Amino acid sequence: MLAAIDLGSNSYHMVVARYTLGQLRVVDRLRETVRMAEGLDGRGGLLPDVRQRALACLSRFGQRIRDIPPHRVRAVATNTVRRLHAPQAFLMPAETALGHAIEVVSGREEARLVYLGVAHAQPPRPGHRRLVIDIGGGSTECIIGRGFETLERESMQLGAVATTLRFFGNGRLSRKRWRDALIEASVEFQQFAATYRSLGWQEAIGASGTNKAIGEICAAMKLTKGAVTAEALPFVRDELLRAGHIDDIRLPGLSDERRPIIAGGLLVLEAAFTSLELQRMVVSKAALREGVLYDMVGRAGDQDPREASVDALVQRYGIDRAQALRVESSALALFDQVAAAWQLTPDDRMMLSWAARLHELGLTIAHSQYQLHGAYVLAHSDIAGFSRQEQQFLAALVRAHRRKVPRNVFEALPDRLLPAARRLSGLLRLAVLLHRGHDDPAIPGLGIRASDDTLLLSLPARWLDERPLLQADLAGEPAETAALGVRLQLDP
Repeated sequence: MLAAIDLGSNSYHMVVARYTLGQLRVVDRLRETVRMAEGLDGRGGLLPDVRQRALACLSRFGQRIRDIPPHRVRAVATNTVRRLHAPQAFLMPAETALGHAIEVVSGREEARLVYLGVAHAQPPRPGHRRLVIDIGGGSTECIIGRGFETLERESMQLGAVATTLRFFGNGRLSRKRWRDALIEASVEFQQFAATYRSLGWQEAIGASGTNKAIGEICAAMKLTKGAVTAEALPFVRDELLRAGHIDDIRLPGLSDERRPIIAGGLLVLEAAFTSLELQRMVVSKAALREGVLYDMVGRAGDQDPREASVDALVQRYGIDRAQALRVESSALALFDQVAAAWQLTPDDRMMLSWAARLHELGLTIAHSQYQLHGAYVLAHSDIAGFSRQEQQFLAALVRAHRRKVPRNVFEALPDRLLPAARRLSGLLRLAVLLHRGHDDPAIPGLGIRASDDTLLLSLPARWLDERPLLQADLAGEPAETAALGVRLQLDP
């Protein structure tokens, strides 16, 4: 059993599926309208009633999946949580209510997951490119992909809830207001429209509730059989504007639940059709949550996108692969000896492996303080497959792998990740020290034992005597690792 939870800006979704014989079979779906985007107060805070609504929903979701092991549950938060000034103030009680960790994904990572869900639900033709548009509550993602891989990904601050509040906050609808709003929304698409049009696509697909609702309206008005077309949109828009006020909208096929936000969603879709010169878009039943499920399956097998992303970073920043592999090998050797005592997990092992491969990333910028440069790149880049917390975790390991450990190096991490981050940093520091001379691919007799927060390191005496610089480094290391909460001792 696997479960994926999508903390969207309009609705929270959960899908539970059974993975059997290489296929995912959905056994349960839950959806609740939370309208989280309505709760942003302009200062990055969340209004108390919206916060309570979200936590109550997550508590109900948590009851449904309480018997599913944590490693088979993945919850992702999107635009509204990304915009919170202090996301941990919401995430900590949210994780308690759900009973599982919650990851915050970037807009481009959200786009990748949306495309993955759509591609699996509607298998693509070989060699064909697809444009996928997902209009959520707080953001809109546009993706061009081929097969199951994305070629272009963009995320904009345009969503059904956010756009309705921005342009029609008082509920009034008029043609002039619509024209002005359409111009502003179209500007967002113009930033990448030329690039997308030059690449091209063979079909366009809409994902999530807004696109589905507009497709149903087109069918109910007998304009199409469920698709959205350039010819149908003006009729839907004109019918909507005749209402004069959001409360008076009575579009055929439109649910009462969707009515308060349909104006913003339709505006975004019209801007997309105009800017990208779309003629026809079919609607998919799949979206982000299905993509999360398939991503979980890929991570469990040999298709973890994070592995490819790390390899791409190694190549892009010209990292010394031989040195990276030396450090990785020793770091993992140390990890394997202390994992049981420190209760470290296979996921922790992967993070240490990737941090070891990327620890010299900052050298391409400058040698001085290169650990700081590398950490900044890892924390602020769009890295496919990684959540924001995972990127911050990697950045913290790279930032702390040499020299003095800053007091605030782990402040961006949730409390649940702090023990592992501190301990993995200690192991990575040792692995980097052992290979400071960019030599010794294998260190004979490398031994380490862990007890509580104490590490006892042992090295062959003769081998160590031949390396006075390493001896000096190791002599000063206990004072540095103390800042990690780790007591390093050298076996005499």
